[in-house]
Amino acid sequence: MTTTLLLENVTCAGCVKKIEKGISALPDVEQASVDFPQRRLNVEGNISSDHLISALSEIGYRGRLASNEAEDRARQKAQQAAQYKQHIRNTLLALGVGIPLMIAGMMMGDMSIRTSQDQVIWGVVGLLTLGILLFPGRHFFSGAWNALKHGSANMDSLIALGTGAAWLFSTAVVLFPEMLPEGSRHLYYEASAMIIGLVNFGLAMEIRARGKTSEAVERLLNLQPKTARVIRNEKEVELPLELVQSGDLLRIRPGEQIPVDAIVEEGSSLIDESMLSGEPLPVSKAVGDSVSAGTLNKSGTLMVKAEKVGSETALSRIIEMVKQAQASKPEISRMADTVAAVFVPVVILCSIVTALIWYLVGPEPQLAYMLVTAMTVLIIACPCALGLATPMSVMVGVGKAAEYGILIRNGQALQSASQLETLVLDKTGTITEGSPQVTDLSGSHPQLLQLAASLEAVSEHPLAEAIVRHAQAQNISLSPVTNFQAHSGRGASGLVEGIAVTLGNSAWMEEQNIDFSTFENQAQTLAEQAKTPVYIAFDGQVAGLIAIADPIRKDSIAAISRLKQMGITVVMITGDNPHTAAAVAQQVAVDNFIAGVMPEDKAKEIEKLQQRGDHVAMCGDGINDAPALARADVGFAIGNGTDVAIESADMVLIRNSLHSVADAIELSRATLSNIRQNLFGAFIYNTLGIPVAAGILFPFTGLLLSPVIAGAAMAFSSVTVVSNANRLRLFKPSSAK
Repeated sequence: MTTTLLLENVTCAGCVKKIEKGISALPDVEQASVDFPQRRLNVEGNISSDHLISALSEIGYRGRLASNEAEDRARQKAQQAAQYKQHIRNTLLALGVGIPLMIAGMMMGDMSIRTSQDQVIWGVVGLLTLGILLFPGRHFFSGAWNALKHGSANMDSLIALGTGAAWLFSTAVVLFPEMLPEGSRHLYYEASAMIIGLVNFGLAMEIRARGKTSEAVERLLNLQPKTARVIRNEKEVELPLELVQSGDLLRIRPGEQIPVDAIVEEGSSLIDESMLSGEPLPVSKAVGDSVSAGTLNKSGTLMVKAEKVGSETALSRIIEMVKQAQASKPEISRMADTVAAVFVPVVILCSIVTALIWYLVGPEPQLAYMLVTAMTVLIIACPCALGLATPMSVMVGVGKAAEYGILIRNGQALQSASQLETLVLDKTGTITEGSPQVTDLSGSHPQLLQLAASLEAVSEHPLAEAIVRHAQAQNISLSPVTNFQAHSGRGASGLVEGIAVTLGNSAWMEEQNIDFSTFENQAQTLAEQAKTPVYIAFDGQVAGLIAIADPIRKDSIAAISRLKQMGITVVMITGDNPHTAAAVAQQVAVDNFIAGVMPEDKAKEIEKLQQRGDHVAMCGDGINDAPALARADVGFAIGNGTDVAIESADMVLIRNSLHSVADAIELSRATLSNIRQNLFGAFIYNTLGIPVAAGILFPFTGLLLSPVIAGAAMAFSSVTVVSNANRLRLFKPSSAK
């Protein structure tokens, strides 16, 4: 069971690590993960929401249970808008005091206490600056105090320590100037005000940029209409969507979005499924066809019968999958999490060591230099950018994938897909259309097709369906079957009208000791034409041969060529015979193929490739592909495949095109590149920023980094990371360019 809480006072990567560690330690919690950009806590395990909220409070954080997705999103947007306005208001107030003070300092050249009149003037300024700390800066100090009460430190701690120390030192200079050396009587009120203003401005910009990352989920949510026209007691009533039940009859007018997954009972129309499938052309729907929630009725009026409602619809499952993937973490984020867990305490220690060094061995005035360097180290080192580096890119990447009909289950799949070297493609239903057709029929027995189709009518194999469809097209009536047995990857057998019918490939015939040499040459010729030969035997004697061909998808050849150009080795795997497999492999130009593979052995073939050291992906659509999809480093499930295959896969391709595999790999590479850029920027920023703030350049240049500049740099580092992540929103796969 997954429980989601909305968090209120999470400020940095340190908070994230503390929450995840604290909640994961609770009994019955299997996993806890914080989505930092969206301020959500996702908990897997058998634990009540009240218990979680209580535990969260004990470690110093507030949360509430997420309920209705649309309402939560609306509330979150309203909260973000209010926070944005508050930060802008705080910025204007703080900079309104800080900028004049800074200009005054530049004009005066030195802000220090020399006379009793200076004490009065700067005392008033000190009170004014105290107002800035208490109002525009209040949330930093309350956050720092809350963290301190629970034995931890966060971003607020660093800002509160830095600005508070500057104000206290300046106030001590104003009140007791004679207790300090004359050279140390410098005032830093402008630094406190400017830092509060600049950090608030940075937070406002971060909120604004962060809001863009959830647009993919917003668009999906907007596909869900709020109401539906339901026929109840022979009357049409408009009901809220949550009151619609499975089995209800609904009327869908032209131009309306379909509210639930349903079956067309009356009428015909063209349905725009582009937001779900990525396919631009509308699809014709008539009586008996299925329609999906969120798609758009373009032309005629439809009467549909609700099949799946609420969270059971395909659209709801897609939204949930996108949300879960956006909140998940790829392996690359562990490095940032490890650093974030100790970052704030280490920074405070660095600040103390810096202050001691300047006090003990620094030049005059030691106190002034000590305060400036210690404060600058605290301000420049806030780990906001570090905490945003990975989740922002994952959020945008997963959302972008959804736009192109690629549903990514988790962040790790996103990272793994960027490292792929080998792609294994199932043949039937993946490279081919998956709807085989009978092309040839050989044999003189008058009931050849009727007996074969009767046997296959109880089988679920795609080749069996082709034989049954061919018989039905000729209006052949089918007979009942007894003692039916299906032998995966080989064939089937049973009794039809008292005749023992055996149907399957050459391996199955050999296993049943049936001589099929009469048709062997013909079967080989058909196989060389990419047709699958199926032998038919009656009472242990071969009676004929049926050839079945599965057309290659129209875009498979181009997609495979594109994958090879991306440096990926493409391997086809199939249970079909080597001759048929070789013919298809030649047509689509794969690098290699593996034929005659039993369903249970597909996973073993994946493992063999992995043992060579390759990062291997598998793309398939059937139940027999599920073990291989699960075994591969990344599993791609064709969207019209079975639920089992989809549940086993890491990525689901709604478009039913191999171009989606290439799109997914391209997007994964772009996302991982973006994450690396963000992490590099965050690490380099802090790695270089702290020594410079501590004054490492002072002996060579005589210059120290101003706390105000440090505050501005810290504030905009987060904005830079968020903005860089949002560049992914401009991504277009080569198939779309």
